Order: sequence, then structure tokens, then C-alpha cells
Amino acid sequence: MSSTSQQKSSLSSSLFSAQGMVIAGIVWAVLALLFFLLFSVTVEGEELPLWYSIGTYFFELGAFLGAAIVCYRNWQSPQMVSGRNVWLCIGLGVFFYFIGGVLFGVWELVWHLDPAVSIADAFYVLSYLFLGAGMILAVLSKRVDLEIAQWVALVGVAVAGTAFGLWVASPTFFGLLGSPEPVAIEQQVAAPSVPVPGVSAPKVEKPSTQTRGTPAAESEEETSPAPLWVEAIDSKLEPLEFGVNLFYIIGDVFLLILATALILAFWGGRFSQSWRMIAFAIFSLYIADMYFKWSDSRLEGDYESGGLLEVFFVFTGVLFAVGAILEYDISTRSRQSRRSRRTAKG
Repeated sequence: MSSTSQQKSSLSSSLFSAQGMVIAGIVWAVLALLFFLLFSVTVEGEELPLWYSIGTYFFELGAFLGAAIVCYRNWQSPQMVSGRNVWLCIGLGVFFYFIGGVLFGVWELVWHLDPAVSIADAFYVLSYLFLGAGMILAVLSKRVDLEIAQWVALVGVAVAGTAFGLWVASPTFFGLLGSPEPVAIEQQVAAPSVPVPGVSAPKVEKPSTQTRGTPAAESEEETSPAPLWVEAIDSKLEPLEFGVNLFYIIGDVFLLILATALILAFWGGRFSQSWRMIAFAIFSLYIADMYFKWSDSRLEGDYESGGLLEVFFVFTGVLFAVGAILEYDISTRSRQSRRSRRTAKG
């Protein structure tokens, strides 16, 4: 009995060790990549199956929930070299992103809604704010003494990220795309026809102004799964679309600049490995977010989530978790080594 209990304890300790959790994160990311590669492509004209959409949310939300848990463990530990407040902010950021993803999935999969702005966006905004605050605290915890070339790199990242974000949000922003011809044609088609003398125009029956709809419309309204209060909230939040999209663009670029500053500030240091993972998580979030905005703008809001590059959302959560695990492991091992040295000297 004692041998079996020892084996179970050793197995659990190995699974929940830093190496075991990092391997679990890598396996999760690889499985998500295979899932997206195998099932994200469908026949033209067919929609993605429901089970595939549920699977994408499962991988994404699982990664962010795991990241929130390990960040919470870092916040509880007083041994964190970078400070507990850093991991509190980052943990709240990934947790709010998890809540936003849950709500977004309910809106999309359960109620079949695609509003311009929903309640999920409030949690996404909070996620950006807390992630930015945590990364600012991380940069401030280390004295940043950048060279001129590094400052130039930061400015270049800021300019390129802003330009790309604006182009993704509005392809005609720089005047590179679009032409006035289709607009003129549409105006000609929409213009009223001039009556020709002697020729009577065919009578066109006006649609009835009664509120009674067709049987198909009535059945659609009756079977609509979304509650009325949800549709009312979405309609009230719709005027905020421009401001929310602008915030996302600014937030993506701001986090991208902070990620670059993290790489430059922690490059070659003792804790550089963990903060490289955090920076790569931000890069992954930027790629996934830009792809989502690009696809949504090209399809005029009819984009169906679950594209191949959305796997970077899963990578984002995994990289946040791996960074937190490595930071905890390095911080605890460094304190234990100091204690062992003191006891040896004593």
C-alpha cells in the first residue's frame, strides 16, 4: 500500500511539475493545430459544422482558463521576482478574455447572433486594459536602458502595427483599394426612371403596411432562440461599434509595443525565457485578432469564426500559461537555492 501511494504521489508531482505542465501546454497547442488543419476547410458553399465550432471554443477557452489558473498561483506566491501585482493584472486579463470568449460563444452558437457590439466586448476591453497594466508593471520592474537602434525598432513596430491595423479595419483607408465606378453604377441603377410620354409605366403593387408578416417570417420569429433582452442590449450597444473597433486597434498596437519592449528589456537576463513567452503570446494575439478583423471586414460582417489562423488564439493562451509556469519555477528555485546556501554556510 505504501509503495502504491508513493507511486501515485510521485506521478502527481511529476504531472504538476513545471516540466509536466509545459509539456501539457505544448500537447494542447499541437492538438489544437491538428484540429484546425484537419477540419477548418469545407466544401465551397457549406458552413462549418457545429461540432467543429464547439471544438474551436473548447481549445481556445481551455488554454485561457489554464493560463488564468497558473497566473493566479503566481499571484498567491510571495516569491515572484517580478512582483505579485504583475501576475494579478495578467491573470485578470486572461480571465476576462476567457469570460468574453464564453459570452461570444453563447451569442454565436446558442443564440445565432452576430452583433456589432455585445456584452462580450466589455470583457475583452477589460482584458486589454489589465494585460496592458501587467506588462507595463513588468517593464517598469526592470530598468529599461535601450539603445538608439532599439528605440528605432520600437518606433518601427508602432508605425507598422498602426498602419496594418488601420488597413485591416478599413481597406480603403489609404486610398489603395476601391474605385468610384461601382458607386456611380449603383447610383444610376437606383435613380428613378423618367416617364416616357404615351407609355404608361407598369403598375407595381406596394407592399402591405400591415404588421402581419409571412408565415415563414412568423415561424422564424417564434423559433428565434435569442431572448428579447439580449437583442435589446445588442441594439443599444450598436452605436459603440466605431469606438470599440478603434479601441481594439489601439490596444493591439499598444500591446505589440509593450511585447517588443519586454523582449528588448529582458533579453539575455535570468528571467528572459518566461517573458519571451509572454511577448510571443502578445504577438500571437495580434496575428489572430488582425486575421479576424481582416476576414470580417472583407465579408462585411458575414464571417463565420473558426478559420485556420484563429488557432493563434489558442497559442496565445498556451504561451501565457507557459510564461507564468516558467516564471514560477525560476522564482521558487532561486529562493530555494539561496536558502540551501545559507543553511550550508551555517
